[in-house]
Amino acid sequence: MTSTPAIRVLVCDDHPMFREGVRGLIAAAPDLELAGEADAGDIAVELARATMPDVVLMDLQMPNLNGVEATRAITQTNPDAAVLMLTMFDDDSSVFAAMRAGARGYVLKGAGPEELLLAIQAAAHGEAIFSQQIARRLIDYFANLRPPTTPPPAFPQLTSREREVLTLVAQGHRNADIARGLFISTKTVTNHITNILNKLQVADRTQAILRARDAGLA
Repeated sequence: MTSTPAIRVLVCDDHPMFREGVRGLIAAAPDLELAGEADAGDIAVELARATMPDVVLMDLQMPNLNGVEATRAITQTNPDAAVLMLTMFDDDSSVFAAMRAGARGYVLKGAGPEELLLAIQAAAHGEAIFSQQIARRLIDYFANLRPPTTPPPAFPQLTSREREVLTLVAQGHRNADIARGLFISTKTVTNHITNILNKLQVADRTQAILRARDAGLA
């Protein structure tokens, strides 16, 4: 029985103590393997190209080359690498900049070891992973991007002119007034009203007015 290859992780952060903590976490996990460490963005890009890791833990605030730019360079060279952004900040602009650069996840540095471990494993298996705070922000952001839904026009079976005539009828205008306002003949108005009654399946003008007012046309 062949064993599953270990997930190779490249750790990119300019704080030695943080790298040490992550290094210990990786060493204690049987399915993880340290691919390398980088303390600057340009070094991270070079190491990623040389080691071809499965997962890259990338600090957002890296010297020489920031984490977003380094992520963009890494994913262009190795699109299979799952980059997880690490930061102390959870601002929306950083989240979306990282996503546009190709990051598959975003985890706050305050996350516990178990959350970070699960994030690495999930990213390695192709999942997008975000902290709870970030996930809520993403949901709110994309919900706000949805265009406002325009309700369908009342009585879609009517033409725009018929709907216009019906609105004026519901407002109490007489046929002659409608004809003058629309610059059409009274006979044309009468024809429109006949078509409206047939399409709305109502018996008379009064019922048409009630239907129109119920639909808010008046």
